[in-house]
Amino acid sequence: MAMSQITSDEFVPTVQIEGVQTVLPTLATDPREICLVSVKDPMGSDVFRGCLNVVLYYNKAVEEDSGWVVAGWIKESLGRALTDQPMLSGRLRRGIDGNGELEMVSNDSGVRLVEAKITMTLQEFLGLEEREKLEGDRLVFWKHIDEQNPQFSPLLYVQVTNFQCGGYSIGISSSLILVDLLIVENFLMRWASIQKNLLSKYDALKMPIFYLPNLKNTSLSPYNAIIPTPSKHSGQTMIFKIAGDSEIGGVKNDLCKKAASHCIAEAEHKLGGEISSGFSLFVKESPKVLRVQNCQKNELVKSHQNLISTQVTSSSLDDMGIKELAFHDGNKPAHVSSWIGSVVDGLVMAIPSPNENASSEVSLIVTIPEKSFK
Repeated sequence: MAMSQITSDEFVPTVQIEGVQTVLPTLATDPREICLVSVKDPMGSDVFRGCLNVVLYYNKAVEEDSGWVVAGWIKESLGRALTDQPMLSGRLRRGIDGNGELEMVSNDSGVRLVEAKITMTLQEFLGLEEREKLEGDRLVFWKHIDEQNPQFSPLLYVQVTNFQCGGYSIGISSSLILVDLLIVENFLMRWASIQKNLLSKYDALKMPIFYLPNLKNTSLSPYNAIIPTPSKHSGQTMIFKIAGDSEIGGVKNDLCKKAASHCIAEAEHKLGGEISSGFSLFVKESPKVLRVQNCQKNELVKSHQNLISTQVTSSSLDDMGIKELAFHDGNKPAHVSSWIGSVVDGLVMAIPSPNENASSEVSLIVTIPEKSFK
């Protein structure tokens, strides 16, 4: 008996949630890391609802392979990967006895791992996705952060969904405040590498300890508390990398806004849409400070002269290496979907390079809302 259901439009099959686990880092985080999340206008920002979604679709790697087996190994591999990036398993909280500014703290509260099944084949779903432009949103779990009590809300979800044919999907959904860790610092690639190394050490036929069909208690009541929040109002996203003199790397000054203005103009030209006059601006000033504010488009510094001599490259979310993301050696995704959801008016994120030797490089992520496309 399914523990919960994600119902959808009549042309979309039902995804049944069979189990939910919490994945903790295998080693306790000591000392705990803290990042200030300074929100200038908390009622108008996307910090509580915006999310990055990635869905990876896989055919069976070997005859004994299945999403249940993959999820069992994920319980172990993800826990090991989180020891290098403990903030992914942390939570938001309010400082000064719950009345201060938001902080993100690596308190090892854990990542949610959701296991589900769907009554159709992988090929049938991919055909449906292509016709209906679903973006795989039934195969990635997300629940908005509780604005009043953020300390209880996970910042990262992983959903493994089994298809009738034996194929499966791995859906990853994270809060926007974690995007720099997932994209810029390539956490997903390191996690997949850890899982492949685990599988190489054990007999391919050996079941993981956390193999859900052997663990599931069908007498449990439905998980009403985990009903996901639809990630509506998605858009199209471009990622820019700007390399120049050391001042370009300073995300605290006007050069950041000049870079944002330049990248918005490029994204609008290439994608054919327009970012809203007022949008959310996320600036990762350092590993310990993230500033979020509502930004007016007409307030951006328009002069791009200082950027002309720099190297500007652009890419999409699908170009961030996920097309090669194999959790089983040699089994690359048959298809990928990635998008930023729940962004109503648009989004710009400025993220400095995590490499101290490349301090002049900044990544600019620009999402243009779907309502601007005709």
